[in-house]
Amino acid sequence: MMNFTTIIAVASGGAIGATSRLLLNTLVNKTFIHALPLGTLTVNLLGSLLIGILFAYFHLNTALSPHLKTFLITGILGALTTYSTFAIESFFLLESGHYTHAFANMALNLFGTILFAGIGYMTLLHFTK
Repeated sequence: MMNFTTIIAVASGGAIGATSRLLLNTLVNKTFIHALPLGTLTVNLLGSLLIGILFAYFHLNTALSPHLKTFLITGILGALTTYSTFAIESFFLLESGHYTHAFANMALNLFGTILFAGIGYMTLLHFTK
């Protein structure tokens, strides 16, 4: 149900997630100079790992507030991960003729995020048995 509390949860989580994305992306790109946009890959992989962990946690703890779930998933992780940035970076790699880097970036983001989401989900479920 959409109400003011839900909007505040998403907005405040979004502020945290977007700021975290900026800081982490900048740190990774300054630390690891590479032809691939590793900052974007890092936030997408981390976000996928965290969403897997959180969904497993929510699966095990069904009494949690829906506002907390919205704050964490839609707010923080929605702003942390950055599919639109991934899309434009891949486009620019293709447009500039860096096909190997473009396809590596696309494959790592696509398959890596799915893998990390699964690892996060399965890890939490495994350790709570």
